[in-house]
Amino acid sequence: MGSAISLRTDFDGARLRLLARQAKDANQARRLLALASIYDGGSRSDAARLGSVTLQIVRDWVVRFNARGPDGLINGKAPGKSSLLNDTQRAALAQAIERGPTPYLDGVVRWRLCDLGQWLWEEFRVSVSEQTLGRELRSMGYRKLSARPRHHAQEADAAETFKKNFPAAVVELGAGDLRVSQVLQGSFLPQPVLSTASRSPLHFLLRNHLLGDDGDRTLQIRRRIDRQ
Repeated sequence: MGSAISLRTDFDGARLRLLARQAKDANQARRLLALASIYDGGSRSDAARLGSVTLQIVRDWVVRFNARGPDGLINGKAPGKSSLLNDTQRAALAQAIERGPTPYLDGVVRWRLCDLGQWLWEEFRVSVSEQTLGRELRSMGYRKLSARPRHHAQEADAAETFKKNFPAAVVELGAGDLRVSQVLQGSFLPQPVLSTASRSPLHFLLRNHLLGDDGDRTLQIRRRIDRQ
């Protein structure tokens, strides 16, 4: 059986316990206390029971502590899978995006993720999925832009006619009514002192729009106007 790995000599048990009290990482503090027991003459089995781990893990702690000191007992972030593209390929991809596709060569008039993936395969024989390529482009500062859908038979002049313009509709309905013009100018608001019989449907319509009444009454009044 091999001999145990010795701890570095520039630390002692008291110093490790002090570092454990000051540590903000719970796992680091637990490992420091386990190693402190070894400095104080305890066995590796005692350190394993104190840290609730096996002897192999205590050995790994010793190796990490000897190599990097107390910081070596902090869990590091996993590096993850390495990128499929290197710096040269990213630079070529950025140039292709800025230059844009050549229709008679690339067969498209604007780049899509699938088109860029095909371009990477033809240029570098690197197979990249659309999801991975999208993450790469976001890390390079590019964003995917989608054109706003538009009906093929849409007419711009006709669309202006159907845009919602409530004040203009009120002026058309109440042409010649002084009260309507006063409401639109902000100098008059319908007052509740008027009797219900003396109010016209247009009066209720204006009041609901300006004072924010519920939409059901407005819908009923509009239907009454249509029937009249």
